Amino acid sequence: MKEALRVVIGSGASPHNRGWLHTEESELNLLHEEEWSRRFRAGSLEAILAEHVWEHLTYEEGVQAARNIYPYLSPGGYIRCAVPDGYFPDEAYQNIVQVGGPGPLDHPAASHRIVHNYITLRNMFIAAGYEVKLLEYCDASGHFHYNQWDEEGGFIYRSKRFDHRNTEGKLGFVSLIVDAVKA
Repeated sequence: MKEALRVVIGSGASPHNRGWLHTEESELNLLHEEEWSRRFRAGSLEAILAEHVWEHLTYEEGVQAARNIYPYLSPGGYIRCAVPDGYFPDEAYQNIVQVGGPGPLDHPAASHRIVHNYITLRNMFIAAGYEVKLLEYCDASGHFHYNQWDEEGGFIYRSKRFDHRNTEGKLGFVSLIVDAVKA
């Protein structure tokens, strides 16, 4: 198989990130390093994009997944990771993103295993050897922080700029977004 420089994990039917290799868990599992070694050479990937994927892993699995990817990233390569933000101060949002989801087993959040905040997500990637840049996040007081980022480096729909629920200066849905950079 021809190697891609940029890979989307858990992409669904996303029309975004054209030119990237779009994958699903059945094709490329974060926890199965052997799938990565069969598909990619060490140092061959520029970027990995995972929008609302890592919350389906435990903290320990998240560290392992990040470690599995590390050898395949080029120096300066990164994982752009977006997850629900545990510090976003909205009760309805927190009900939807909670561990186990809000109710029915067929709800996408039913398989949530963790709700990260910027501290846990940053520490998880640091434990795997990455340097972490916080792009969008809420602090422990619920204050939203935004650092400019380029969507060409990995488009995140559930973000301040792109989510349709964020209108007229009011945040209706946010993600905790980081770039975990190979040191």
